[in-house]
Amino acid sequence: MAQRLAIIGVGLIGGSLARALRAAGEVNEIIGCGRGKENLEKAVKLGVIDSYTHDTGKAVTGSDLIFLAVPLGAMAQTFAAMKGHLSENTVITDGGSAKGSVINDCKTALGELPSGFVPGHPIAGTENSGVEASFPELYQDRRVILTPTASTSKQALETVETMWHICGANVTTMSVEHHDEVLAATSHLPHMLAFSLVDSLARMKENDEIFRYAAGGFRDFTRIASSNPVMWRDICVANSEALSEMMRRYINEMTELAESIRKGDGDELLEIFSRAKAARDRYVEKANQRKP
Repeated sequence: MAQRLAIIGVGLIGGSLARALRAAGEVNEIIGCGRGKENLEKAVKLGVIDSYTHDTGKAVTGSDLIFLAVPLGAMAQTFAAMKGHLSENTVITDGGSAKGSVINDCKTALGELPSGFVPGHPIAGTENSGVEASFPELYQDRRVILTPTASTSKQALETVETMWHICGANVTTMSVEHHDEVLAATSHLPHMLAFSLVDSLARMKENDEIFRYAAGGFRDFTRIASSNPVMWRDICVANSEALSEMMRRYINEMTELAESIRKGDGDELLEIFSRAKAARDRYVEKANQRKP
C-alpha cells in the first residue's frame, strides 16, 4: 500500500487508519505529526506509529501516502505547511466531514489541486478521542465517501479506494456538493440537536433534577453531545450553507409539530409518528441486510 505513510493528526480517526493498515501489513513505515507531544509519544508506545514530528513539512517529505486527520479549521495551515515538500506521485487524502472547505483550503494553499489529492470522508467514529481511543476495526463495514476533483488522477483514486477496502470499509464516490448536503442532514444536524438539547437543559434552573431522572432514551439520544466541541465548531463553520438550510427546514418541521401538540391534534401527531417509525424501521432493516 505504501512505503511511508504520514498521518497528520494521530487521534481516533488517524490512529485507527494507521492500526488497520499496519495490521494488514500494508505499510513499511508510519510517521505521525501533531502538536501534542504526550499523545504522539503514546502513539509510538502503542505501536500505532514508528516515529513522530511536530513539523508537517518533515512528516510529508518522502511520504508516498498522506492522511490528514486534523480539524477542519486546521486544514488551511496544514496544506500550507506541506507546500514544497510533496513528491510528484504523493497521494493525499483526508477525513474531513465537509469537503467543499477542504478542497478550497487545498487550492488556496498549494495554488492548485494536486493530481494525487483525493478528498474523502470516513463515516465512522465514537464520542472518544485521542490515539488511545483508536482501534483497527473502526472502519470495518463502515461507509467511506470519496469526492474526487477534476484534477484527481485515476491512479490516486484507485490507491485511496484500495486503502479503505483494506480497512474493511465500503467505498462510494459522489460530488462535493451532494456530499455536504447529505452529511448536513444525516450527521451534522443530529449533532446540533444533541448539543442544543443538553445545553438547553443544563441552563435550566432545575438542571440537577432533570439530569437525575434522565432515562436511557436521553442518554442514547445525547451520546454524541460528548463529541469534540472544537471539531464540531469547525464543521459548522465549514459547512455553514448546507447545515443552515437543513436547520431551517427542521425548525419549520418542529414549529408545525409544536402547533399540533398545542392544539391537541392527535390524528396529526399519530400520522407524523407513524410515518417516522416506518422510515426508521426501513432504515434499520436495510442496515441489517448489509451486514455480513
